[in-house]
Amino acid sequence: MSQEQLRPVRVGLLGIGTVGSGTFTVLKRNQEEIRRRAGRGIEIAMVADLNTERAKEVVGDAAQVVADARAVIANPDIDVVVELIGGYGIAKALVLEAIAAGKHVVTANKALLAVHGTEIFAAARDKGVIVAFEAAVAGGIPIIKALREGLTANQVQWVAGIINGTTNFILSEMRDKGLDFDVVLKEAQRLGYAEADPTFDIEGVDAAHKATLLSAIAFGIPVQFDKAHVEGITKLSATDIKYAEQLGYRIKLLGIARRRDAGIELRTHPTLVPMKRLIANVEGAMNAVLVQGDAVGTTMYYGKGAGSEPTASAVVADLVDIARLIDAAPAARVPSLAFQPDAMSALPILPLEQVVTSFYLRLRVADKAGVLAKITGILADQGISIDAVIQREADEVSEGSQTDLIILTHDTTEGGMSQALAAMQALPTVLAPIVRLRKEELA
Repeated sequence: MSQEQLRPVRVGLLGIGTVGSGTFTVLKRNQEEIRRRAGRGIEIAMVADLNTERAKEVVGDAAQVVADARAVIANPDIDVVVELIGGYGIAKALVLEAIAAGKHVVTANKALLAVHGTEIFAAARDKGVIVAFEAAVAGGIPIIKALREGLTANQVQWVAGIINGTTNFILSEMRDKGLDFDVVLKEAQRLGYAEADPTFDIEGVDAAHKATLLSAIAFGIPVQFDKAHVEGITKLSATDIKYAEQLGYRIKLLGIARRRDAGIELRTHPTLVPMKRLIANVEGAMNAVLVQGDAVGTTMYYGKGAGSEPTASAVVADLVDIARLIDAAPAARVPSLAFQPDAMSALPILPLEQVVTSFYLRLRVADKAGVLAKITGILADQGISIDAVIQREADEVSEGSQTDLIILTHDTTEGGMSQALAAMQALPTVLAPIVRLRKEELA
């Protein structure tokens, strides 16, 4: 059958905000190019948004506009439902209803899939429909496609990514201007890089949602956000960013998933990365993901992680995939999480105390003889070897002389480091809470 004879794929859009309007615009502007690639047309036939006036301003007469999302799902002529509402609540209900109605689903909703993905993918499998979610991780960067298809020959060893633009912008500004977190956050909100309520971003939750999806695709495990370690940037100080710089490191909020013999590490936290690594030099609101595969080595994917058209680029790519495969038998399609559903791994997510990494420690100590010896002795008792020690010049304060002691360790377990920190914190010569940051060489 020729392209002209194939019926266009008819799309229902739930939500016509930033990404929804971008999706409409990109599809309209590039419709001929997209038809040439997909083998058939793709058209947005219905749009649901509570603000119908705004929706009509975007789509004009090109699509039917309704206020009720369920009217889109109920329309038998709609082949694909694109969910761009966000959140866990109504979005979950609508996605499951769309699947139950036999519709394919495209979503940018990383929170929904990271928490409820197992249920959603199982429902889609039972109905023989596709759930595509390239736009859920790293905006316009095709990292899902790369992991799921391009690197399919590899045993993936680890994935590490800057996958939240808001926090990367804040960390870049803190480093460039020497300002503390609170000051830079206000500026990021003023410039529109941070939401009025930035909690999900600055507390690391958004990045952890995305890291959870990457871990599932990289290692063929179920999505398990509840077992991820999640830590944000709110407690980072300009002092530690400055010291890290002097030691040859940049601090980035990384989502990390790493294969170990006993299980999978899944963690999101501020991380010291050597300046010579490309990912350490990703600045502003940009995203980047490193993937280490046994055959290919290290590959890096860089680009815009948010925004109207970058994210729309990923949504439309998913629509093209569906258009190509809409008539294919379910068994002939690429599995949602890259691995065949009956071949998923039972490898557990490791508890934090079993995670292996190296550390940056900053201790405010009394400038007395023997202090360093006691601290290094405590580390040695836990089998923790030291990579570097730097003692800053003493500060004169009313209580006497104090100094910052900076220690970089070699790899050790999180549990061992926690025990060492408790013993060090108990020393009378340690004068303030010890700062602990993790360090990754990403070699």
